[in-house]
Amino acid sequence: MTTKAPSPIKEFPLDSLEKIAYSSVEGIPAEEPNDLNRLGYHVWLYLTGKIESLETAVKMARARLKISEEEALEIVRKKLSERGF
Repeated sequence: MTTKAPSPIKEFPLDSLEKIAYSSVEGIPAEEPNDLNRLGYHVWLYLTGKIESLETAVKMARARLKISEEEALEIVRKKLSERGF
């Protein structure tokens, strides 16, 4: 019995909001990768207007970070400003 190879993963385009949101949280020290996925999702919610402020997005994510929320917020702000947000 043979199994087929899995379907290839499609990456988001570099200029998409999803890619910008998730790349803005890369490198933030967290307990596990899923914490960064959750934080990236909440940053995406902020970029799409579903959350009113970036501070609220970081708090709502409840990611288990190894740095303070304020430090994480500064990192995300810096990366977003580099991308024009």
